Amino acid sequence: MSQESVAPETARKLSGRRRREVVAVLLFSGGPIFESSIPLSVFGIDRQDAGVPRYRLLVCGGEDGPLRTTGGLELTTPYGLEAISRAGTVVVPAWRSITSPPPPEALDALRRAHEEGARIVGLCTGAFVLAAAGLLDGRPATTHWMYAPTLAKRYPSVHVDPRELFVDDGDVLTSAGTAAGIDLCLHIVRTDHGTEAAGALARRLVVPPRRTGGQERYLDRSLPEEIGSDPLAEVVSWALEHLHEQFDVETLAARAYMSRRTFDRRFRSLTGSAPLQWLITQRVLQAQRLLETSDYSVDEVAGRCGFRSPVALRGHFRRQLGSSPAAYRSAYRARRPQGEPDRNAMVEQVVPAQAGPGARRAPVGPAGAPAMASAAAELGRPVPEAYAAGHGRAGLPGQRSAP
Repeated sequence: MSQESVAPETARKLSGRRRREVVAVLLFSGGPIFESSIPLSVFGIDRQDAGVPRYRLLVCGGEDGPLRTTGGLELTTPYGLEAISRAGTVVVPAWRSITSPPPPEALDALRRAHEEGARIVGLCTGAFVLAAAGLLDGRPATTHWMYAPTLAKRYPSVHVDPRELFVDDGDVLTSAGTAAGIDLCLHIVRTDHGTEAAGALARRLVVPPRRTGGQERYLDRSLPEEIGSDPLAEVVSWALEHLHEQFDVETLAARAYMSRRTFDRRFRSLTGSAPLQWLITQRVLQAQRLLETSDYSVDEVAGRCGFRSPVALRGHFRRQLGSSPAAYRSAYRARRPQGEPDRNAMVEQVVPAQAGPGARRAPVGPAGAPAMASAAAELGRPVPEAYAAGHGRAGLPGQRSAP
């Protein structure tokens, strides 16, 4: 799924020295080679024979070179920061580390480009560079789901949405991780030159012209990077250990010795998600794993995940994953490659439930291990029907699509 919005009223007219067809890609030392190569491939190769209008690419070093990539390759860029002054679009691929500040000179160049009307694009953790430059203040944005909580906490004025593959806010655009960078670059071509041109380019790249769905299918339950030492981490851990019980956010607030209002505010600042929406997502994720790893009926799964009824489970499951629990289980089992061990035969672990003594034991493999907290997606918007995302296997019904 992508989020697109009309360009903000604050968007400026492109300055006379800049050209929309000129794309500057800003590279830094320590950047991952895959993400860095995406805009180079999309905007740097002449494919006019296939009906794709040509862009002029400027590969710019954001700091003194040579630049070393994550694979140890050394790169020398033909241009420096000064070349950004000619670009109508500036792309920042994944930043080398979400904990280290970008070079001030690069941030100044990005601010100047934006003030002069250039379109600024951040791929994956490149959003951290845009946020450090102040270009995401008050705007919607996304990044890789794993880093979304950190982005939300470090830059509270940014409206981080970890569900989206990319967010187009007019003159500032951001994408989720890795392959979502291709989605966003194709979207830019589509915006500039139309569906036909984007489709022709997608065929050359052998990728879908418009990949639908969001990041929910890939969400993990790892604790956000910065939550470990926070007092709320204890409450989060307790919640995950007791998902089989029926409790609400008031219960969590009481365990944290906070009012509901204070707890909501603290929880959102820490994880980037409202506590109720986070709790529902965790229950759905637990249900997802039980459907994959056990033979419990849907009614039993609902009880073991703290839902008040199977109807509640079905409603939340469909809203979050675009599928019914039964259809999800059928598709999961149908797509398991032949020869892959049946996780029902793996080490068993008791899953607490309200079923009382004699309850069956739920086999738990790696995907069903006791989970930690995730800065999971906020729910609340209608979820379209499923789509197939690939990975070399048949797609699950739990993969969402956009209108």
